[in-house]
Amino acid sequence: MDFSVRNLNVTVVGAARSGLAAVDLLQCQSARVTLADSSPQLADESRAADLRARGVRLELGPHTRDQFLQAQLLVVSPGVPLEQPAFEQARQAGVPIIGELELASRWLRGPVIAITGTKGKSTTTTLTSRMLTEGGLDAPAGGNIGDALGAQVALSTPATHHVVEVSSFQLSAIETFHPWIAVLLNLSPDHIDRHGTFEAYAAVKARIFMNQTGADWAVVNADDPAAMALARGARARRFDYSLDGTLADGVTVEQGVIVRRSGGISAPLLPLGAVKLPGRHLLSDVLAAAAVACLAGVPPDAMLRAVAGFHGLAHALERVAVIGGITFINDSKATNIVSARQSIDSCETGVVVILGGRHKGGRFEDLRDVVAHKCAGVVAIGEAQPLVRAALADVVPMQDAGTMGDAVQQARAMAPAGGTVLLAPACSSFDMFSDYSARGRAFVEEVQRMNDGQSSVLAPR
Repeated sequence: MDFSVRNLNVTVVGAARSGLAAVDLLQCQSARVTLADSSPQLADESRAADLRARGVRLELGPHTRDQFLQAQLLVVSPGVPLEQPAFEQARQAGVPIIGELELASRWLRGPVIAITGTKGKSTTTTLTSRMLTEGGLDAPAGGNIGDALGAQVALSTPATHHVVEVSSFQLSAIETFHPWIAVLLNLSPDHIDRHGTFEAYAAVKARIFMNQTGADWAVVNADDPAAMALARGARARRFDYSLDGTLADGVTVEQGVIVRRSGGISAPLLPLGAVKLPGRHLLSDVLAAAAVACLAGVPPDAMLRAVAGFHGLAHALERVAVIGGITFINDSKATNIVSARQSIDSCETGVVVILGGRHKGGRFEDLRDVVAHKCAGVVAIGEAQPLVRAALADVVPMQDAGTMGDAVQQARAMAPAGGTVLLAPACSSFDMFSDYSARGRAFVEEVQRMNDGQSSVLAPR
């Protein structure tokens, strides 16, 4: 694409990870850059001083109409809602508004593999990158995980396969973003506080397919009816995956082996025994990564090496420790009702689950059956405490906690012998923590503080 920002006045909105990556990229492309953030000061004052020294203009505090109208291009970070009067006024004045993902994609030279879904994006993105790398490809992971996509531009070549985790917030601000392979893992209500309705959220997710052609691929979870319905309008060729073994073509499971089926013939890819991840939903993510690897020409032995050495990500069903016979698991990434349900269901009975935070939508009542079946208790935290209590207090014993330390102590006291304390909040973290990883780290720190000599603390994954 012939796209240039040389000597343009570009305002980047939002000074978090993606915004700062956009500033760096724009300066490399000779733009005149302003960084606007609604906070009165940047969290890192040394970074602020460095930006000013490089000629970046900082505009801190509430966004204004004049601030945006002075720009020739607005680049918006994913965490910044586009539904603000200042953005609408800029649109009406003809100022283009795009996201950091869109900006970076315009300068990439290699094919893009974009992975989205309500749950499992980070695991699938990481494992896909590992499989392609083991297969001899240059396949950096980025986007909503690790480095922002803008950080990959300088090293992008025609042979680079950019494996990109893509959120609904990022998809809201794309125009030409064009994945060679677009992966839709699953679809359930999430981020309703941002998008308003499930239908609006689903429509944003569908944008991952909007610039694809018949030369591209759409990889879709055939076990998820909502994902399948959303992908029906895709123009790309379909390559589905399923755990239940009924696919005629695609990646599935057959007699304990992940296989690729084509024309009624099954070719083995890797044994299920090589997968080190707990839970059916994480196994589904392995199939998604294998499907992408098949399309990219990765041989099965490379897939096997990638899977055999992969024990999962921090904050995603992360086994932290065993203390006095109680297992502690950190699934802080379970930020919606469906993912919390999957997390609880992946455990044996005797779970005490820590639920709550800032509610993003969905019904805690949808957890009643799995809580009744698997849980010995619930500890409610954060702003959603009243909702958790109203939905589940008559199902199992329940406690409220004001801090993560209190939550972990109370959950341990409620857990039966041989049981599990599980952090699976079903909510965002922003009422108590800066993000889900800060919440997960707080849980891990509290568990490690409990180590009284009786524990067998597990090595980090």
